[in-house]
Amino acid sequence: MKLLRVGAPGQEKPAILDAAGKPRDLSSVVDDIAGETLLPETLAKIAAIDPASLPELDAGRIGPCVGEVGKFICIGLNYSDHAAETGAEVPKEPVIFMKATSAICGPNDTVLIPRKSVKTDWEVELGVIIGKGGVYIDEADAMEHVAGYCVINDVSEREFQIERSGTWDKGKGCDTFGPIGPWLVTRDEVADPQDLKMWLEVDGHRYQNGSTKTMVFGVQHIVSYVSQFMSLQPGDVISTGTPPGVGMGQKPQVYLKGGETMELGIEGLGQQRQTVGKA
Repeated sequence: MKLLRVGAPGQEKPAILDAAGKPRDLSSVVDDIAGETLLPETLAKIAAIDPASLPELDAGRIGPCVGEVGKFICIGLNYSDHAAETGAEVPKEPVIFMKATSAICGPNDTVLIPRKSVKTDWEVELGVIIGKGGVYIDEADAMEHVAGYCVINDVSEREFQIERSGTWDKGKGCDTFGPIGPWLVTRDEVADPQDLKMWLEVDGHRYQNGSTKTMVFGVQHIVSYVSQFMSLQPGDVISTGTPPGVGMGQKPQVYLKGGETMELGIEGLGQQRQTVGKA
């Protein structure tokens, strides 16, 4: 299934795509694509419904594909070729940092360069959405806790992240720095999350052209690993790292100034398109 949320910010309705790619209203079935809606039994209930039997929704704004996200967890330097382009060593264990949930926005919403920013950058990433919660999850059981996948643009301000002291979080959590969607594609529709093509363009120039094949730590390991340090709840989002081609890795470096258009996508998971403005 491809689940999504359609409507103005704060007023999104839960929806499912029908066979023609049109959104159908799930409001009579679930309150939102969030929390316990993502449990296996609820997803099974939705899967049993013929989307054509549901009212069609106006295909207006698409919101984040998950609502009421409790934790927005990110994995850094998870592609060896991306680590190399930034001059960092490939980590021996997954690097975990948090992105503010207030950064979350829709896949096609405007991305705002924060005030005093000089190094706003892009990162196409595979998002993993937790269904069944858990803690100390065995790696062999990890995929049972995944509800589905989505596209994420892990927008980053490199000066804030690297040069302003402390953790990475201050360069990762700015408002609009977390476009998520357009869809939550349920796990059963993704045969192998470690074999998905991914790409990102700025004003038509393709900077990132990679594959989840080159992830250092795969989805199964990441879900288990993160759960050793914090419990995972339904609707938590894990962003799993980016392939090479970020602005910081260019020679000379390239950063967003405002006025650009970013387009990005992952095979089978849809595409995003954001214009870049200023806060």
